Amino acid sequence: MWDRSTKGGCLQWPVASTLLGVQPVVSADLQPPLTRWGNVWRYVVAVLISVASFAGAADRDSGVSAGRAAVDIGLGALAFGLVTARRRYPFAIALVISAFTALSASSGGPAALAVTSMATRRDRTQMAWVAAVNLAAAGAFQAFSPRGDGPWYGEMLGSLFFVAALLGWGQFVGSRRELLWNLQQRAERAEAEQDLRAGEARANERTRIAREMHDVVAHRISHVSMRAGAMAFRDDLSVDQMRAESGLIRDAANEALRELRSVLHVLRDPTTGELVEQPQPTYADLAALIGRARADGMRIDLVDDLRAAPPADVGRTIYRIVQEGITNASKHAPGARLRISLCDDGDDAVNLIMTNPLGFERGQTPGSGLGLIGIAERVQVAGGRFSHRVEDGEFVVEAWFPCRS
Repeated sequence: MWDRSTKGGCLQWPVASTLLGVQPVVSADLQPPLTRWGNVWRYVVAVLISVASFAGAADRDSGVSAGRAAVDIGLGALAFGLVTARRRYPFAIALVISAFTALSASSGGPAALAVTSMATRRDRTQMAWVAAVNLAAAGAFQAFSPRGDGPWYGEMLGSLFFVAALLGWGQFVGSRRELLWNLQQRAERAEAEQDLRAGEARANERTRIAREMHDVVAHRISHVSMRAGAMAFRDDLSVDQMRAESGLIRDAANEALRELRSVLHVLRDPTTGELVEQPQPTYADLAALIGRARADGMRIDLVDDLRAAPPADVGRTIYRIVQEGITNASKHAPGARLRISLCDDGDDAVNLIMTNPLGFERGQTPGSGLGLIGIAERVQVAGGRFSHRVEDGEFVVEAWFPCRS
């Protein structure tokens, strides 16, 4: 069901009904609010029809009594009052005012307005009843009035044609209202979907930035923290040694800033604003990564038994997993020896195992708690399996993923 609220005798349709996929069954409730001009011209047309009908009846029956004229005008005035409620009670108002036309020619204008308004709802049963009452009222009016020059059936055919025209015009207006309502709902749905897509794109880009910053910057910062922590416990360094160590820390921090700027710059082109791909490390960059970590004081053993270099996407996954393993080891087990093993598992798979002993003092660099989650996501995207466990006093990270060219 859709949420509906009445205001000014018409139903207002919220955008939420569109997002829920609600569609109208008929145009009965698609009554747009009337403007001041919309009300004015409708009543002007109704007054003109009533004046013409009353004048025609008076011309045909010049000897009409004052009492009958008063009844005619009184019913016409009452019909004009009742027709204001045509939107709230369309069928009842159309029936009552149509019945008035049996005795009142001046009720013809309000009757035409009520019949047309009722027909916009396109209920065939109601239209049939209203048409029958109108034809019966036309026959009764002729019975109580003097005959004109033409045959009686000619006037009945004229009444039939007039009622059919009113009903047809009302159905056309109702169909047009439903069409406009559907077009409006589609436009609002398209706008809402566009907003959702824009929000999803922003969320995806934030996630991409966060992952790249975690992979690139966190690795550098952990090394800076490790060097600074080592200096805090050294009291045997000379001034020159302290200066040299400080320079290394400065260089590592500057490198982290450069890589951060690179991540933020490459994610979106500064001239076009379009997303572009950042040059990603591959398996060939693995030796340089481990060399930098060893230069920073980490003890790393690498056993690479791969028979051939893996494809670029697999090599990038290997690089990122090893990078995260080095970062985690420097944070959680500083001074421990990290062992990295790469080997083929059959003809089309790679097995990567990283181990480091437990029991060492935990580093001071705060962790995000998302490193292992990030590794698991990368392996899952590659179609592989990931696990981590504590085994024989060592923390073991194992990743297996297919290696297809």
